[in-house]
Amino acid sequence: MQMPLLIVSLAAWTTAACGSANGKSPDTQAPADASRPSSLKDSVSWAAVDQALGRKGEAQPGGVYKYSMPRSDLRVTSGGVQIKPALSLGSWLAFKPKGSGALSIGDLVPTEKEYNQVIARLQQGGVGQTAVHKHLPEHSPALWWTHVHAEGDPEKIAETVKAALGLTGTPAQAPAASPAPRIELDTAAINQVLGRSGKVSGGVYQVSVPRAEKIQASGIEVPASMGTATALNFQPTGSEKAAINGDFVMTREEVQPVIATLKANGIQVVTVHNHMLDEEPRLFFMHFWANENAVKLASGLRAALDKTNSAPISK
Repeated sequence: MQMPLLIVSLAAWTTAACGSANGKSPDTQAPADASRPSSLKDSVSWAAVDQALGRKGEAQPGGVYKYSMPRSDLRVTSGGVQIKPALSLGSWLAFKPKGSGALSIGDLVPTEKEYNQVIARLQQGGVGQTAVHKHLPEHSPALWWTHVHAEGDPEKIAETVKAALGLTGTPAQAPAASPAPRIELDTAAINQVLGRSGKVSGGVYQVSVPRAEKIQASGIEVPASMGTATALNFQPTGSEKAAINGDFVMTREEVQPVIATLKANGIQVVTVHNHMLDEEPRLFFMHFWANENAVKLASGLRAALDKTNSAPISK
């Protein structure tokens, strides 16, 4: 699985060593262009990456630029619940500038029928895979959540991911959503129990809990906006109940206490695995599931959160 990463790194090295494709040396100054980055801090032309991926991304905290690609084309059921894309079906791709290129991390959601051709196209373009697993218990149609990693020219990475997505039913980017309607959950009670607030997106209440320590991977800091925060998602299922899904982000010593706490609170552990290859500290990601009273489940999630080194609650 290391060959694709080597290809991307080698391509980036070749460009740096040999100059640009137009024959000019790297030191040659091009005329000012509004589509180009305006400073070293903003070292990537995100408009060009948007064009390469065929979607518009959004700037995120920590110098990250991120794309969301929900599988709204699928009708997925798990445990008798029709899953909303915002609960568990959100493919995404994030970039952070690194040197003359970028580090890219993401998670794609191909169906089992799409999976092999998607992997083949990613490999062909030098985009590697770092995890393939499940987010949900028994579900239909079968899905394989596939974590991706690449370093180098962000436009070439985006072109490869676009080609891979073209082998799936992933819809084109939808227009910006209107303000979220009221959700049928007592979010104030959930906030009080968790000690944190979230947001409504796509009919799901989402709470993100960053870790307290800095996470490093591929030689740079990987902030919460690149997938290193615990994600707690609540989808209303009626009568004050919610289906919950997401993942806990844990260090080695936190894994067993979190498993025990979730189990004690009636929350199923679906998968435990890694998402990255070289992060520091080493992280383990745990996907979970339950469908019960939302505030009761929030209490169980809070108890598990308290077993982790999560960022302090804002006062």
